[in-house]
Amino acid sequence: MTDPGQEESVSSDFVRSYVITGGRSLPSSDDLALHTLVTLAPERTPPLGAGPEVTAIWELCAGGYLSVAEVAGHLGLPVGVARLLLTDLSEQGHLLHRAEPPRAQNVDRATLEKVLHGLQSLIS
Repeated sequence: MTDPGQEESVSSDFVRSYVITGGRSLPSSDDLALHTLVTLAPERTPPLGAGPEVTAIWELCAGGYLSVAEVAGHLGLPVGVARLLLTDLSEQGHLLHRAEPPRAQNVDRATLEKVLHGLQSLIS
């Protein structure tokens, strides 16, 4: 905390995020959830005048589907900033996205024991 009359320092990460987003507000998490998978649309070329972050997203997503969280992690950006950039590319038709994969189902103990015994019989 700062005393009254003193200015609080602004971190370079905050300023960088503001510059990358152009000061726009971040999209809601309903648009692109953390586990939403994104990839490049076929036959697309990078947008003209794309910044370094958009270029990095382009290169990452060219290899196949990645989650929004993975894109943010690879770029070292806050998730909200990555989500905003991905939303822009999606609205321009450059990205395809699909819903997050369904959660894994629990398997009953008997099935797991059968698998374990089968694996043990293969090994010994």
